[in-house]
Amino acid sequence: MEPRPFAERRLVCFPHAGGSPYFFRGWGKALHGLEVHAVCYPGRAERFGEPHATALVPAARQIAAELLAVDDARPLALFGHSMGATVAYEVARALEAAGRTVDHLFASGARAPQLHVPDAAAAAAWDEAAVVRTLTELGGTDPELLDNPAFLDLVVPYIGADFRMLSAYGRGPARPLCCPVTALVGTEDPRVTEEQTAAWREVTRGPFRLRTLPGGHFYLEQDPPYDVVAGARHGE
Repeated sequence: MEPRPFAERRLVCFPHAGGSPYFFRGWGKALHGLEVHAVCYPGRAERFGEPHATALVPAARQIAAELLAVDDARPLALFGHSMGATVAYEVARALEAAGRTVDHLFASGARAPQLHVPDAAAAAAWDEAAVVRTLTELGGTDPELLDNPAFLDLVVPYIGADFRMLSAYGRGPARPLCCPVTALVGTEDPRVTEEQTAAWREVTRGPFRLRTLPGGHFYLEQDPPYDVVAGARHGE
């Protein structure tokens, strides 16, 4: 968001399905002690003309490779929301496999990765009507926009691609991460339970914290968890 070469730590943010880097546009100003980055998935924002990602793990490995290419050895934390939490987890796996220490993984609004079961039928069912129903349930999108055909023609292709990619995701056997993990969930999230969030405990041998915050799936729109991110000290 804003280069801060003298910041002690770097934070890379991963948007939800259909999300863009602009979702985290205020984080750089709020988190003064961090250099904040946000991932732009293909098919949206300045990457609008690129083909959508179709497989989550290869996409995450590509992001990890990009991060390693610009690595400056500062402590590196990852924050992912919803689908972005799963992408961030797979990026953390790839980074640790490459020998790069991850300072902290923040998993927001997402069930733990081992709970995902690949479902080809569910992936194929993500047509425009299903996308609109889900966006309505989750909130975070202006209802008037969901009635606008021009808006739907613009966003449904890449949102549907993200939902299909997530539906097809399955982790399989995996070594636990070494990094600390903090899992966050809104108390009124209609899609993710506290139990599913607590299962992130199983993905790491490092410290684990569970935080429940007021609000629904997009609790962080009204009240971003800046204090949680800023308060997580290096390696804890």
